[in-house]
Amino acid sequence: MKRDLDTFPPSQQAGILCGQERFREFAASRLQIPGAVSSAAAGEFVRRECDVTSRADLDHYGDAAARWQTLRTEYDAWRGRIPAQQGR
Repeated sequence: MKRDLDTFPPSQQAGILCGQERFREFAASRLQIPGAVSSAAAGEFVRRECDVTSRADLDHYGDAAARWQTLRTEYDAWRGRIPAQQGR
């Protein structure tokens, strides 16, 4: 049985998504790079966007966790799962 991504802590969510090609395409689009970036580059993208030095910080700092949730929302909008937010 497949677990819902929301059941994992933010650091694990980030690790899982960085391993998925669709998220790597999202990161590439935000970085204005054609195609998909590597898993390592996606991890760097997440760290930069969330202003952390390690994805583990997403589990320990409320501001970083909030930035991660915003990034996940933007990803969900990018892939059409939810309506796009205005102003981004």
